[in-house]
Amino acid sequence: MKETLRILLAGMSVLLLSFIISPSVDAHEGSTYGVGTSSLNVRSGPTDNAPIVGSLHPGDQVVVFEEHYGWAQTYYGGKEAWVASQFLYPLSSTEQIKQQVSVNKSITVNEAGVHVRSGPGTDYSIIGLATAGDTYEKIATKGDWHKILLDDGSTGWIAAWLTDGYTAENSTDESLKITPKSNTNGSLAGINIVLDPGHGGNDPGAIGFKGVVEKNLTLSTAEVVASSLRKAGATVKVTRQSDQYVSLEKRVLFSNKFQTDAFISLHYNAYPFIAVNGIGTYYYENGRGLASSIQSAIGKQVKLNDRGIHFGNYHVLRENSDLAVLIELGFITNPNDLFTIQTSEYQNNVAQAVTTGVKNYFLD
Repeated sequence: MKETLRILLAGMSVLLLSFIISPSVDAHEGSTYGVGTSSLNVRSGPTDNAPIVGSLHPGDQVVVFEEHYGWAQTYYGGKEAWVASQFLYPLSSTEQIKQQVSVNKSITVNEAGVHVRSGPGTDYSIIGLATAGDTYEKIATKGDWHKILLDDGSTGWIAAWLTDGYTAENSTDESLKITPKSNTNGSLAGINIVLDPGHGGNDPGAIGFKGVVEKNLTLSTAEVVASSLRKAGATVKVTRQSDQYVSLEKRVLFSNKFQTDAFISLHYNAYPFIAVNGIGTYYYENGRGLASSIQSAIGKQVKLNDRGIHFGNYHVLRENSDLAVLIELGFITNPNDLFTIQTSEYQNNVAQAVTTGVKNYFLD
């Protein structure tokens, strides 16, 4: 009897000791673990005597649903199976993310100089920069923003419309759409616009036929556009009102000093081949909706070639915290464009189109 009791106590001691010294895995239901040994037997039950039904190797991963006396319960070949838990390790957050994204498609950046942000929107801080051709694993999508896995294992968010496979028809991001103001009487009263005539002073900008310089055209156009917007009720400020040089940084600071609803930079284009022509509007991130609205109005009001809207990695757009667009109002290296640009009818049509585009964006 004493001998039997001694054997029983010894067995209990061994069992208790195994609980104390056996490496354990914090096996929550459905948690994923990696295999930390060269070959790990998979058994039909939680004992060393259970039949071996397979084996796992470094790099393999198992989903653990339960732990019992140092054995982790998983599934192998569609059937319940067990492995020794001391040979498993919990995956790091990076490894878990990589496992998650393995079933998602990769996305490729379409443009140069694209911000990677800490959250799904332009209000979030910039944490990195991507360029055309960069490829990332997509973890999730929220509205028109993709959550991506970065090279260092961290995550960030990138505008979906600047990556492959994006279709505007499926847009759900409110920041890309027209945002009506409370004012519904057709007046732009309460809307603050900053007009930015490109170049100036010792920066002539593009030089066209017969020595026509861009800086003079942008200033004269800004005067007509400002007058039209003010007649519509908007408060308009201009970054330069004479032939003076204003740095790109100061133009952005000028905009940021005011409660600016829209920053509109006016430019004229140039190209070595004289056949290239037309008008296009550029945006960086948050200006896409306004760019689309203005370009649509220009296409209806002005007879020059409609080049549509484009992503533009320009300082006054990229570094601007305000809603910002840049309009290239024709090519002064194209004879037909230049002839049209220099007419008062064209200037008035542009002014009316910009005003209509702003109204459609803020009031409709």
